[in-house]
Amino acid sequence: MDAFALSLWLLRLLFLALLYVFLFAVVRVLVRDLRAAAREPGIELGRLRVLASPEGEPPMGAVFGLDAVTTLGRDVNNAIVVEDRFASAEHAMLTFRGRTWYVEDLGSTNGTFVNGSEVDGLSPVGFGDELQIGQVRLRLERARR
Repeated sequence: MDAFALSLWLLRLLFLALLYVFLFAVVRVLVRDLRAAAREPGIELGRLRVLASPEGEPPMGAVFGLDAVTTLGRDVNNAIVVEDRFASAEHAMLTFRGRTWYVEDLGSTNGTFVNGSEVDGLSPVGFGDELQIGQVRLRLERARR
């Protein structure tokens, strides 16, 4: 084997070793970031406080932290379960987009109301506004800091 072929093989092995070192460093950084994110508690963007709940679930005065997308309804797979005979299984969805909260009725039978007005499509909601799902009334509040 001549010197050129030998140096070419060494160059290939060196490139392969550097590639593996780079990939190892990337994976190490990703794992460290994922572990750090798992240790941090979720950032609360807002809260819903139960103002009235005739059937008792959720209990009056209960406070629910909100994620960027929060679903409400009778189904147990919702983020906030509303046990009310006038609430649909998947009743409404609260979303945080930019700096504004929006509520969307998900085709419920009895509708979703904001400050007494029925929601048609996507509607902005501000802190202090009252949502009504069935007979349950909730108030949107700022997150605790």
